Order: sequence, then structure tokens, then C-alpha cells
Amino acid sequence: MAMSESETKISGVCDDIKELLIHKNRKYGNSALKPCRVFSKASAVEQLLVRIDDKLNRIMQGAGLLANDEDVVNDLIGYLVLLKIGMNDEKHQEMLNMGKEIFEEGFKSVTIPLHQKQIPQEDDYGV
Repeated sequence: MAMSESETKISGVCDDIKELLIHKNRKYGNSALKPCRVFSKASAVEQLLVRIDDKLNRIMQGAGLLANDEDVVNDLIGYLVLLKIGMNDEKHQEMLNMGKEIFEEGFKSVTIPLHQKQIPQEDDYGV
């Protein structure tokens, strides 16, 4: 099925954002998702939230969201994409940690009560 005009535009914008993020990742390293932690010990997600807040604050303080300045919009979209990745990474890590804790606790013995009800056998019904 051919894409509609809107679908083609959506695809193109998403491709542009993808290329921007990949370019910045290669240029600056994976600093957004794996910060070097020289001064801040905050999680990658928390640091991305700060970057988003800073970008929004600059817009509110007068830099504006200029129609001819797509960098602001692209930066915000890029930060939000990275935030989604970071949140997924944290969720995945939490699940791994939970599994590790369960594994390290070891298996516990469980007592299963014997079945109290008589279970009919073939011969009980004359079969």
C-alpha cells in the first residue's frame, strides 16, 4: 500500500530526526544516555529532563519558538526520543535487577498440602 502525502511527510521528518540523533551521537559519543558523571551523579533520564527543562526555559525567557528556527524544535524532539530510550533502558535495568535479586535469594522450600479429597479411580465406577 502506498503512503499518503501525510504519511510520507511524517516518515521524512522522523528520518531527519533519526539522522540528527545519529550524527550527534557519533560526534559527541553516547553522552546523553551514558553520561561521563564527572560532576553530576544523576541518572541519564534525570539529566535529559534537565536538558528539556533548560530548552523550554530558554524559549519561555524570550528566545521564542521561531518559525524559521527549526533547531529548537528538532532539539526538543531529539531530547524526547532520547528520554524515551533512557526510560526504556531504566525499566529494563529494573527488571534485570529484580530477577537478579530473586536469583540471589535462591529457591525456598514450599510445603504443598496433600490432597484431602478422594480422587475417583477407574474401578470406583465399574469401568
